[in-house]
Amino acid sequence: MSKSLYERLGGSDTVKIAVDKFYDRMLNDDRVSSFFSRTDMDRQRRRQQSFLIFAFGGPNNYDGQDMRKAHEKMWDKGLSDEHVDIVIEHLGAVLTELGVAPADIQEVANIANSVRDDVLGR
Repeated sequence: MSKSLYERLGGSDTVKIAVDKFYDRMLNDDRVSSFFSRTDMDRQRRRQQSFLIFAFGGPNNYDGQDMRKAHEKMWDKGLSDEHVDIVIEHLGAVLTELGVAPADIQEVANIANSVRDDVLGR
């Protein structure tokens, strides 16, 4: 049996490191940082870690909102395809930095793209 993406990435430790590095990048990127101006980032990081662990095939401990509900407050702030592309860009850069295989980074991008319409309320 083949390993899940979660296992190939290195499990929860790698996902947690990746999420921390990802949000460091997001918060330092003027194109997207304003979306987090009123966000409890410790809570956001924990939720994102739980969600990604689940989305990548690990244990399901995610108890947050679905993608549509979780992002609807951002729609009136202009959340767009460009912003989703930036998320994928930063996530890919972090995973590259962590030595993740290109095929696995592409799978992560595919997962992110699979929820694009929900994130954008379409």
